[in-house]
Parts: sequence; C-alpha cells; structure tokens
Amino acid sequence: MKSDIKIKVCMGTGGIAAGGADVMNAFNKELKEAGIDASVEKFCSMHKVGCRGLCAKDVLVDVIINGKKTIYQYTKPDMVSKIVNEHLIMGEPVAEWVAGEDYYNFHEKQTKVVLSDCGNIDPEDINAYIAVGGYEALKKVLTSLTPEETIAIIKKSGLRGRGGAGFPTGLKWEICRKVVSSGDSPRQESDQKYIICNADEGDPGAFMDRAVIEGNPHSVIEGMIIGAYAIGATKGYVYIRAEYPLAVERLRKALTQAREKKLLGKNILNAELNFDIKVKLGAGAFVCGEETALIVSIEGQRGMPRAKPPFPVHSGLWGKPTVINNVETLANIPYIIRKGADWFSSFGTEKSKGTKVFALTGKVKNTGLIEVPMGILLKEIIYDIGGGIDKGRALKAVQTGGPSGGCIPAELVDINVDYESLAKVGSIVGSGGMVVLDETDCMVSIAKFFLEFTQAESCGKCVPCRIGTKRLLEILDRITRGKGKDGDLELLENLGNDIKAASLCGLGQTAPNPVLSTLKYFRHEYEAHIKDLKCPAGVCNDLIEYSILEEFCKGCGACIRVCPSGAITGEKKKLHKITTAMCIKCGACFDVCKFDAVKKG
Repeated sequence: MKSDIKIKVCMGTGGIAAGGADVMNAFNKELKEAGIDASVEKFCSMHKVGCRGLCAKDVLVDVIINGKKTIYQYTKPDMVSKIVNEHLIMGEPVAEWVAGEDYYNFHEKQTKVVLSDCGNIDPEDINAYIAVGGYEALKKVLTSLTPEETIAIIKKSGLRGRGGAGFPTGLKWEICRKVVSSGDSPRQESDQKYIICNADEGDPGAFMDRAVIEGNPHSVIEGMIIGAYAIGATKGYVYIRAEYPLAVERLRKALTQAREKKLLGKNILNAELNFDIKVKLGAGAFVCGEETALIVSIEGQRGMPRAKPPFPVHSGLWGKPTVINNVETLANIPYIIRKGADWFSSFGTEKSKGTKVFALTGKVKNTGLIEVPMGILLKEIIYDIGGGIDKGRALKAVQTGGPSGGCIPAELVDINVDYESLAKVGSIVGSGGMVVLDETDCMVSIAKFFLEFTQAESCGKCVPCRIGTKRLLEILDRITRGKGKDGDLELLENLGNDIKAASLCGLGQTAPNPVLSTLKYFRHEYEAHIKDLKCPAGVCNDLIEYSILEEFCKGCGACIRVCPSGAITGEKKKLHKITTAMCIKCGACFDVCKFDAVKKG
C-alpha cells in the first residue's frame, strides 16, 4: 500500500531568509537518494508555501503522511537527512525538532480568514488555489448575483477597509457604482471606472500585505475581479512597492495564470465582464499609501496628495470614478461571497466586524503574522499569542497603527482591539502594525523614531506637515540630548494638535500621534529628560553615564580590551575605572561585562 507524503516548506520572505530554499533543496536531494517517489511504495510531493505566521521559528516545515501532520521548526539543511530517514522511511518523527506547545498556543486564539490558505497552498500554482475553492466566489457572482446584490452582501458583512481608515467597503463600492459622468451630459454612467489595490505598505515593522500576496495572490486578484464586476470597472491596478520583489514576482505569475484560464481579459467565464489588471511599481514613497498621492503616481506624476473632495469614487484615476481597497480588504471578498455575510459578521464586534491581520513585532517572544477576531483583548495578543515579553522583562507599551498610530501603555493592556476602542485611547488599528515595547525602551526616543520617519516621508506640499513635523522633531531631538527647556512639552502638544488639524492628508494629520500619545501616558519620562537630565530607560546616549561598581568588578580586563576610546583603566584583578571625559558612551563595556559591574544610568 502506497503512503501519501506531502512536504510543505515555508518560502515566504521570512522563510527564505532563514534558509527555506536550502531546506527544499536538501529535501529533494535526500528524497532522490532514498528513492522516495511515485515508483516505490511511498509517493512524496514537495510544496513551497507562503508565510506560516510564526516567523520567529522559521524555517517551518510540514511533513504530512496519510493526512497526519507533523510540524518541524528551526529547520536547517543538515537536519533533513535525519527527518527523511527516521520519519519518512521509518515512520517515527524526530521528536527533538517537532514544534511544541508554544507553536499551538500561538495559533489557538487566532481566527484565519485572509490567512486561511496562506502557508497551506503553493502560491505559484493557480490549481492549488482552485482546489481549495478559489474562484468559486467569482463564478457565483457572475452566474447568480447582480452587481447590486454583490454589493449588498459586502455591506451586510460589515467589512471595513483594512488599510487604516476603516471606511465601509460595501458603501464605497455602492457610491462608485452609482456615480454618473462628471461631464456636461446629465445622468449617464461614466464611460470608465477603475479599481485599485493599494499594496504600498510602508509602515516600519509591517508586512501584512507582502505576506498575503506572497502566500495567496489569487485571493487578491479574485477580490479585485469581483469588485470590478460590482462597480462596473474594466481596468484595475495593483500599486505595489518595488522593494517587495518576491511578492511582485508571484503576483505577476498569478496574473499570467489567471489570464490563461480566461479569468482575466474579455468575457470572463463567458460572462459580459471585461476586466484586466496591471502592476504598477511604487518607488518607496510612504506618502503614496495615501489614495490621492497613489493615483497621481500611477498617472506618472510625483506622488503628492490633493485636497478632498472630490473623492476618488467620484473623480479618481485620470478623473474617472475609482475604488481603492488595500490588499487585506480585497482578500476578504472571495471568502465573504463563498461563505456568506452572516458568517463573516459573526466574528468581531458590533461596529468592527470580521478579523484583522497584524504584524506582531518588537520585544515579544513569538513575532510573526497573526489574524485575530476584532475585539480580542490586547493582552491576549501579547501574552497568549505572542508568548509574553522576551527575556522576562516587563511590558511598557504597544505601538499600534505604525507611525500614524499611538503608544498604548501597559496599564491599558485589557483594551479591546477594534477601531472604536483604540481610537478612544489615542491610537488606531491602521493597516496592522503592532510593535511591543518593554522596560528598556525610551518613550521619548520611540516618539522621535517614528517622527523621523514621517518627517522624512512628508511630500512637502503643505506647510503644516512640511514645517510642523520638522519643528516637532527638533524639539524631540533637543530633549533626548539633554537640552530640553521649560515649555517644550506644552509646545509639543500645541504644535502637534495644530499639525493634525491643518495638514492636507492623512500623513500629516496622524504624524503627531506617537508624540501626543507618549506625552499623555509617559509625560514623566519627558520631564526626567528635561528636569533631571536623565533617560530612565538608559537609551539616550547624551544622558547616559557609565561607571564601574566596586562590589562587582573582578578586574578581568574585558572592558578595557573593548573600549575604543581608552577611557577605562585599571590593573588586573583590581578595580577598574571609567574616565567620564574620555567615554564616548558606545556601551561596549556594558555589553561585554559578565559580572554586571558596569552601571548605565
């Protein structure tokens, strides 16, 4: 009796970076040498899959024998021979390398919709997507639903845009569907409409859109085709960062495969739907994530926002009605159509329906890509899914929403993660960045880091953002260098609120959020920098002094050997000393000391 063996190797960007390609090559080599193929008793198939979620344990490998799955973590090429010989041939998993309880804890409280097929199917094989129900939703809308009925399902589901603003998706589609020509001829439908997938993911630490396109590009394409049918569009664009080469490659392959199966082009599935998609590479400008800047970038102009109204649904790409949805929003569409609006709306809260994908990063044990029901507690994400704070340290804050979001302090960790709850405490869901901070992080420095990013990414079109963010950054820089002044904190608050109120687009309107939220919850840290000339977390170099504690120093000489400025002196097995005037505050002595004799403060 033949054994059916499937091997799935994580080949998302994280998996490849950890050595996924080498692991796949090692499996192919060992399988060939062992004679495990269709000609013997054991039939084996190899599959590349997208991100499995728990990136901290890559390379993740599934070995599935007759439907029974074993998951290996931290897989290296030199482990493959033993896995093949002991598991595939002898039937005994290599227990020491099998994923443990923390792997399953990571997934237990997740609810996967968008990510349900990521890490499960080959993203470069359209037939793999079709085998799990892919393009069934498209067939359903083209054969049994009108555009209006399709929109009604999306409205009923409660799906809101996952790109940051949270605007109801079905309502946006409905508005665009009803738009008439903006020309002189009255009450006739526009001769051209567009749908755009916004894959210009630029938040530091965010990789949700990249992982979805790398892991299941056809879900996004199918969502775009259904959206095009609903609003009456014949042309679509995916605006994606050129810095995502693997995602771009897989997206283009998927588009080619869809055309070959007549799922794109003229008379799709023999219906009266003509629609195709082009890929537009962005040049890395964060501001082009803003919809009007994205539009002019596609048109070949410099990516700079314009005032609204008119909104893109009325006058967008080349002045035509245009719907812009982000990757995650569109990837939800096929599942909603297939399983129903009530199924989707059964997840989440009354006003925030469904699930949300987050990139969980920072000082948490289990970093990776997660998908959770809206309304889950923040502490559940950090402690149950994320496994708690790394190195046994204390949680200090969580930054949600990227550089446009806010820092939520540890004392508010019981908060629900949804649009309304996060807004109440000065943060946002955003596109899904979630950075966990611990006691070693300086909140003034964190605010400065995010503001450095948004200030550098400002297009410069409007004065409040161009000049205001620069002034904010200058004040923060002074504070972190011990040159803060009385009145600086009030100035930061007043200036931040003015920038939010007067900026042209979402970049400027949200840029002060990290500053304002850290001022609200961590004002004492700002005051320590200004009044005491101390950085409580020991991060800001200009406010740090290094010294050697007599009771712990063993006189081993390790600190002397690594000090680049010669600031440390002392004889062997006697107390060493640091000459403050010569110390360049590099921290090398602190890092190398095994006896905790170097004090930083």
